[in-house]
Formats: sequence, structure tokens, C-alpha cells
Amino acid sequence: MATGRDKHGGAVETSSNPPPADASPKEAMRHKLRTEAGPAVYKMRKAIVEPVFGQIEEQRGFRRFSLRGKQNVSREWKLVCATSNLLKLFRAGWVLETA
Repeated sequence: MATGRDKHGGAVETSSNPPPADASPKEAMRHKLRTEAGPAVYKMRKAIVEPVFGQIEEQRGFRRFSLRGKQNVSREWKLVCATSNLLKLFRAGWVLETA
């Protein structure tokens, strides 16, 4: 979740206090990123999550949703993710074991 614009290479103010109980999700994320471990965890997102979106865009050619509405888009995204995961398993040589 984006919490604002930060300059690259700038000093990050750290905080060890918990966020207020009535903090919005954006404020809670901002606080989480200001902890000692926050920047390191957020940096790993580039290596873990972002490549999957790039693979879905490039290899599947999926650049926009065909359906409208939040529920339909959610269902379409689940289908895209399922096909992506199944193709990865297939290419890795995974076979279904029968009982």
C-alpha cells in the first residue's frame, strides 16, 4: 500500500511506538514501514511479488480485465492466477499422483 512519496536514498525516521488504535490502514502501513525491519521487508517485495505480475503480463498477455464489477474482476483474477500456477507446475514436471 502506497503511503506517500519518499525520496530515494533519504534517511528514514524510525519509530518503535505502536500505531494508534484508531489508525487507518494507510497510517498503520506508514508506521509499519517506519520500524527498524520495515524497509527490509518492503524491499523483498520486489523479489517475491512483483515478478509474478510481470510474468502474468508478458507470458499470458494479460493487461486488462475483460469483465466489469469488483466481484467479476475478482473471479477473473483468480482464474488468471490459477492458470499461471498450473502452468508453472506443469512446466516443472509435476504430475498428479492418483490414490
